[in-house]
Amino acid sequence: MDSDLGVNRRNKARIAATASAFVLACHTLPATAQEPDPAPCTEDAMIVFDASGSMSSGDWGHAHENAANSRIDLVRAALQTILPNVTRFRRVGLMTYGPTPVPSLFNQCDNIALNLRPAPNAAAPIMASVQSLVPVGGTPLTRAVQQSADVLDFRRKPGLIVVLTDGWDTCGGSPCRVGQELHAAAAQLTVHVIGLKAKGLSRSDEDRLVGTRCLAEHNGGLYLAPETTEELIAALETTLGCPKLSQLLGPEGGDAGGKVVAIGTPEQVAKISQSYTGAGR
Repeated sequence: MDSDLGVNRRNKARIAATASAFVLACHTLPATAQEPDPAPCTEDAMIVFDASGSMSSGDWGHAHENAANSRIDLVRAALQTILPNVTRFRRVGLMTYGPTPVPSLFNQCDNIALNLRPAPNAAAPIMASVQSLVPVGGTPLTRAVQQSADVLDFRRKPGLIVVLTDGWDTCGGSPCRVGQELHAAAAQLTVHVIGLKAKGLSRSDEDRLVGTRCLAEHNGGLYLAPETTEELIAALETTLGCPKLSQLLGPEGGDAGGKVVAIGTPEQVAKISQSYTGAGR
């Protein structure tokens, strides 16, 4: 019996050794699991947060709940919901525009701030920055995206940018041109845009939104236009979250949706007693 256990342990250690360099081990894995997928959330991410004056309005989407809350408050609530989980597995940073860095110098377009470089477990500092914002100023959206790409060192490393905005660039930027330039220069950059579409836009305003979509279209991303808080949360989970990790930790991932018990190299995971393929099995 002891001999059989020793063989089983050696076999499982060999299985772990052939896994990918980044391994998530759960109490119970789906019976239909195939070869490991690429590691989720390996790219650093930047959130580009619109805190321009229009974000203080409440005429967004079609839901009754939106009428009593400003756009910025609804985005804050959605981020508060998704960030604690997302930032456990992805390094996330924050770029904002709107309030001027120097209160005495009110410049509608010189109002971009790097609040946080990508960091692990960044939910608390991101929310602290977002909660402190008072919407004011213009929308230098294109330059904020360019600066976020530079923070990600996008010419040498894969990166992810998620833009949260209720409008379009009002500071002379050309999102379509910049979207093409970023794509041409990037190692692997994805840009998603989540647009909080206001009611009653004119035809010319609708046309301006097309330019914002270019950032996503030229960089392998999505342009999403949620109209309820639930849709906004889903959009954030889709763009900023970890879909492969969500599948691992979903209903088929074990009791209560699965539990991460080890993150590391194959050799490290093989030594974890709680791991399905670890030393204790």
